[in-house]
Amino acid sequence: MASVLNRPICPDMTDIALLDAALEPIAGKRATARIEGDRASIILDVTGLDEATRDAMERDARAAAAGVPGIATVRIAQTSQRTRRVLIAVASGKGGVGKSTVSANLAIGLQGLGRRVGLVDADIYGPSQPKLMGVEGTRPTAKDKLLEPVATRFGVPLLSMGQLVAADQAIAWRGPMAANALGQLIDADWAAQDTLVIDLPPGTGDVQLSMIQKHKPAGAVIVSTPQDLALIDARRAIDLFVKAGVPIIGLIENMAGYACPHCGEVSDPFGRGGAEAAAQELGIAFLGRIPLDIAIRTASDGGTPPASGNGGEALAFNGIAQRVFHWIEQGA
Repeated sequence: MASVLNRPICPDMTDIALLDAALEPIAGKRATARIEGDRASIILDVTGLDEATRDAMERDARAAAAGVPGIATVRIAQTSQRTRRVLIAVASGKGGVGKSTVSANLAIGLQGLGRRVGLVDADIYGPSQPKLMGVEGTRPTAKDKLLEPVATRFGVPLLSMGQLVAADQAIAWRGPMAANALGQLIDADWAAQDTLVIDLPPGTGDVQLSMIQKHKPAGAVIVSTPQDLALIDARRAIDLFVKAGVPIIGLIENMAGYACPHCGEVSDPFGRGGAEAAAQELGIAFLGRIPLDIAIRTASDGGTPPASGNGGEALAFNGIAQRVFHWIEQGA
């Protein structure tokens, strides 16, 4: 006891310097330390680290601090800053316009630009992201009543209702049940992911309304084909988000232009430019045009979204991802 009382009330700076030097190679700027008597108190910022890494850091920091002369006991606390997560909804007014394909490629494109992206397949009644992302047959686990997303080889973790039910099983749920399921997907343990791309079901029903009310997205991306019927429904989707106070990031024109693989001539079976004209009329951004290309369909069916590669079919998706990325970085 006398040795403790004989120490200065303010610890010698040399002691702190030694402790900081011991912690530097283990935790770097994540460690904040102080000395009181012969006790070292250390706070570790473990934001974004998985459990194994957090435990290893604490164990190594404790051993390093205990080896500093004059330190008899070591106390360590872990803290984690809450990640500010940006939710990007990908929506359409009707089905069959390629919204899920756009969602998968947008998520991968944003990941490649430096965002930490998770993908939520919120299309409760027609989940297709497990196939698109090449993880069919996988199931998420749960910890502390939270689902843990399934890793993909693209660095974009995924949660989908398609991972929780058999592929050929109909999901005959009323709106409240579907909305509750969606909430569990979004409120899962997304760890350090700072961006969630949410592949919404088509239309403007209960699931969309519940998601907007409870998990208000930072912005919405609307997908349409060039044809007039699709654009009518796309306008309805835009109106839903506008009335709910959700900014429209922009409109995408999918299946625009088909290049004949034999002669190279480009035709427009669904028309061309309708979505761009609608975006201009509505005063929203036009994010880009995606061609009707068999290579996109083949890669998607094979679980390798084009945005994950360097082929020509990736260009349109990467351009769209860059525009959404800039929108987020400018203050979403």
